Amino acid sequence: MAVLAGAGAQAATPGYPAYPIHLVVPFPPGGSVDTVARNIAPELEQQLGQHVIIENRGGANSVIGAEYVRRAKPDGYTVLLNASLQVSNPTLLKSARYDPIKDFVPITEIGALPQIMVVNATSPYKTVTDLVNAARGNPGKLTWAIAAFGAAEHFACEMVNVQAKVDMPVIPYKGGGPGLVGVMGGQVTAMIEPMASAYPQVKSGRLRALAVASAERLPALPNLPTVAENGFPGFDMPSWYGLWAPADTPHEVVDRLHQAIHQVLQNPAVLKRMSAISFMPIGSSPAEFARFQARQLEQYRAIIQQADIKADS
Repeated sequence: MAVLAGAGAQAATPGYPAYPIHLVVPFPPGGSVDTVARNIAPELEQQLGQHVIIENRGGANSVIGAEYVRRAKPDGYTVLLNASLQVSNPTLLKSARYDPIKDFVPITEIGALPQIMVVNATSPYKTVTDLVNAARGNPGKLTWAIAAFGAAEHFACEMVNVQAKVDMPVIPYKGGGPGLVGVMGGQVTAMIEPMASAYPQVKSGRLRALAVASAERLPALPNLPTVAENGFPGFDMPSWYGLWAPADTPHEVVDRLHQAIHQVLQNPAVLKRMSAISFMPIGSSPAEFARFQARQLEQYRAIIQQADIKADS
């Protein structure tokens, strides 16, 4: 992951913003996307000199909020903060009728949250190898909980299935919280979930962490091995978060928003709050973010094909 790419050189657009900006979060309050939004909103207001109103428009795997922003006036006053689902949804959900590349202007990749693989604290599985071996010996009986169909968590589970050649069905839940409850209650075997929501349950002793799903070990958990170290070379599936505007939003407005986010991600107060949940700030330029999401889209399509994931009806 790159860290805090340089801000654009253009000056602020004259007169923008002249009134409050609506930051649309396509999930209910309390999830990881909402957490990111509320961590950056206060300082973003300071940078822009206007109120930033967080507008939670949850539902349909984030499609409702994305469609709302797609139809909004392209003037920079309605923008979308979403996770990787923004890119993957149209490849899997027939209800997602937008084009993630053509219908939105990428502003910046705000950053990423590492994910950890967890099981019930009383589970017999102490390592990824234990889990994989058990899955091989019991095809279709061990299961994954996933927070959303097509999310980074879902794709991480499917990558393990494909690379380990195991049959561990995914069980969709209505968010990360309910999925973790399913693991803690023994209804499902394991889950791969962002640190922000999973680690508090590990710390409380309700869950056991088996591995981190990022390329490198986490400074906060130096003794926790990566999935890659457990026989999955190149395994790297963090949960990332970005900011988009409707197509045809003026370049000057996009650059102004990127500059503001870039400054926010250098604010010590924001960095302190983010580090508490192991959030990795990025702040990429619009062009860098466009290239990144294009690469992610190709990666997701490859996983969908390899794992034979079927689109919904």
